[in-house]
Amino acid sequence: MGSFFIDLLSFGHEVAVFEKDVKRMRFTYNCQRFTTMEEIKEFRPELCINCVTLKYTIVAFDEVLSHLPQECILSDISSVKTDLKEYYENCGHRYVSTHPMFGPTFANLNQLSEENAIIISEGDYMGRCFFKDVYSKLGLNIYEYTFEEHDRTVAYSLSIPFVSTFSFAAVMKPQDAPGTTFKRHMRIARGVCSEDDYLLQEILFNPYTYDQVSLIRDELKELMDIIDHKDASRMRTYINKIRANVKAQK
Repeated sequence: MGSFFIDLLSFGHEVAVFEKDVKRMRFTYNCQRFTTMEEIKEFRPELCINCVTLKYTIVAFDEVLSHLPQECILSDISSVKTDLKEYYENCGHRYVSTHPMFGPTFANLNQLSEENAIIISEGDYMGRCFFKDVYSKLGLNIYEYTFEEHDRTVAYSLSIPFVSTFSFAAVMKPQDAPGTTFKRHMRIARGVCSEDDYLLQEILFNPYTYDQVSLIRDELKELMDIIDHKDASRMRTYINKIRANVKAQK
């Protein structure tokens, strides 16, 4: 996503990227490439977008903070905002926090009109306006949430499919002639398993995740009971319920 933002912003703004591993900057272009904090200090950025792995988001901010001008706005794109609100409130800088609800794993980055982005409403006004403009030009559907509302949304929209995929992958056996549905689930499973371990952990350890996972447990319990009793009437009712849920989903 860091490379995505470089490409996105570099044609309308002066952009620089800082990366400790020089090889990871090999295919970046139309930007300045920094390997030392002194270069950042001389560049005097107006906006610092933190795109590191979730585990190191606050660590990266701590490392760079003293090299940024006071007027620089801090920004992150983290999937889970736990601890970030408190950090921002005590860092002494203006901030804007957003979450592009897509990534290279599944999204078509050339066609994002069906994708969403969240902008945290508690951030700096000008910072929010900047990202609203950027995301609008991509055709993204934009929503403004508080930090708490964001993490509740993530607990619903990410933990439920992640846990469902984990369950599928945990009981999966090699198939010589897999069906279409199985192959589609496999593609999703491979995508989820390619995500960073810490990201998966933090999404599942989100304070609001447990209640969402409990819903899956309750539904499985009901479904097992229907199967156990071979209750055709309840099965029809259950299938109609889930069809209605799918139909109601945007």
